[in-house]
Amino acid sequence: MALIARKLRVLEMIDKPFLGGGQAHVLTVAGALDPGLFDVAVAAGAGGPFEAEAIWAGHPFVPVTMRKSLSPKTARTIAAVLRDRKIDILHTHGGVAGLYGRWAAVLAGTPVIVHTLHGIHYLHYRNPLLRGAFIFQERHFARHTDAVIAVSEADAAAVRKHRLVPAEKIRVIRNGIAPPPEEKAASDRPAGTPELLKIVRPDGPLVVTVARLHRQKGIIHLINAAPAIFARVPHAKIAVAGDGPLRRRLRREIDKRGLAGRFLLLGERAHAAELTGLADVFVLPSLWEGLPLALLEAAALGKPIVASDIEGIREVVRDGETALLAPPGDPGRLAETVIRLLEDRDFAVELGARARAEIPGEFTLSGMIEAIERLYLDLAVRKGVS
Repeated sequence: MALIARKLRVLEMIDKPFLGGGQAHVLTVAGALDPGLFDVAVAAGAGGPFEAEAIWAGHPFVPVTMRKSLSPKTARTIAAVLRDRKIDILHTHGGVAGLYGRWAAVLAGTPVIVHTLHGIHYLHYRNPLLRGAFIFQERHFARHTDAVIAVSEADAAAVRKHRLVPAEKIRVIRNGIAPPPEEKAASDRPAGTPELLKIVRPDGPLVVTVARLHRQKGIIHLINAAPAIFARVPHAKIAVAGDGPLRRRLRREIDKRGLAGRFLLLGERAHAAELTGLADVFVLPSLWEGLPLALLEAAALGKPIVASDIEGIREVVRDGETALLAPPGDPGRLAETVIRLLEDRDFAVELGARARAEIPGEFTLSGMIEAIERLYLDLAVRKGVS
């Protein structure tokens, strides 16, 4: 690993201040980078739970408002932050932060620019003009980026297919998590906090997902699957931790189907693993993914997993061995798969135990952080940071 004479000043930037997978990743990276090598601050929109979590963790927080509409003023404001803080390495996460952060870094003359793709959402936009505009944008800013990180081999393949980034700048650094606790058996259901138990009241089987309420995550298909699940397992409940732009629409669908009180939208939770720990089945009905942290966390807790049969998820689990997979966007098959694990508890426990034994060791926090640190240091040497 390359050596630098002084600590490098790093800014980890993401756009929205909610607590999604990308935000969790940013906080994890900021907290795990070697403090002897890096001074790390984080940047995002102000006023959300992400800011509170960053401050609680002791990270300097830089409030930056970023909108999808192009704003040269926003780029200039961020450039001033980069200059004032004498940032050596700007690491942007996601499309909007990647737009403004890299634009600002060019204006500020920031020596090292790194960008991470957490699933390439714009490739799934329905509007072809908008999709094309974002592809053009990525190709443009990739010319000014020293390295682009793909969190999965599937994302790296998509980058190459759409020629988003020059091949020599692509780095695959898969998401990783801390080792799972050893003190509990995989089949144990944790007691949970009194506040959470009061909300969920799991007096029967509990199906859980942790996901942003966005089209990507396919929660509408889980709602459509719920009547069949409840018909076969009458005392079951489904609980979703997360918030997002579809919250009102999803709540209307829940009410329309008479599922209120049994299909619970719990909003953002700073410690969503508490809810996952209560699960009898963890489900992730996504339509596309990069490499989902929530899936890794469920595996680390030994939870029986049902997930969509898509790239990004297939990179983590094997159908029938460490999870059960259902076709994306198919509520009928999703319901059948969840019901199977709720009714066959021996198989469910076996599936969860295999996931716990195999998956966390393949996606380690230490391996992810080591790769990011090596990348930062190598790029700093290459760019002559001193």
